[in-house]
Amino acid sequence: MPANNLSCRGTSLLARWISALLIVLALGGCAAESYVVLVPNDDGSLGKVLVSGRNGATLLEKSREGTLIGGEKGATFIVSEEKIARDFGAALAASPKKPRSFSLYFESGGARLTAQSQAEIPAILDEIASRAAPDVSIIGHTDTVGGDEENTRLGLTRARFVGELIKDAKIPADRVSLESHGKKNLLVATPDNTAEPLNRRVEVTVR
Repeated sequence: MPANNLSCRGTSLLARWISALLIVLALGGCAAESYVVLVPNDDGSLGKVLVSGRNGATLLEKSREGTLIGGEKGATFIVSEEKIARDFGAALAASPKKPRSFSLYFESGGARLTAQSQAEIPAILDEIASRAAPDVSIIGHTDTVGGDEENTRLGLTRARFVGELIKDAKIPADRVSLESHGKKNLLVATPDNTAEPLNRRVEVTVR
């Protein structure tokens, strides 16, 4: 990220890059006093970020490792969690929620959820309710028992069934998508005409 691309605004900028969370803070209204810090993603993964400026490039690859914008090449420091919370708390709180996905599994040959998956419905409704303007994607899948057309219809039946179960969330129809992948995109690769419970599923993604 070239230092001269940052303006002196005295505000914070939050961005994601290369599977890492990159935070840039303009501290005193001057790019020379701004810094970049690398923090882990929510799942604990950490990428690498190359920060380029007039003095050369500095690679950040450790958790909470930072460098000054416009600073000396290779000069890094570790930023405390307290300082990150103080400097970026508001920006982090305002960042959009990540999509969350759920997998619901079905009994063989129809649109009847397993008991364990039925118990997941309240969690999906809670996730939808936690978002100001949710979008929901519902994709139905089947195992490889039966023909292509039959399974495409079954996958759509399952997707519609789940759509009915989340109606209590009162999402506008244009914010819910329903589709079927039938016996394509198997979770577990199997030969044709194989009854695999993990392939009989509906994937629900809430954004």
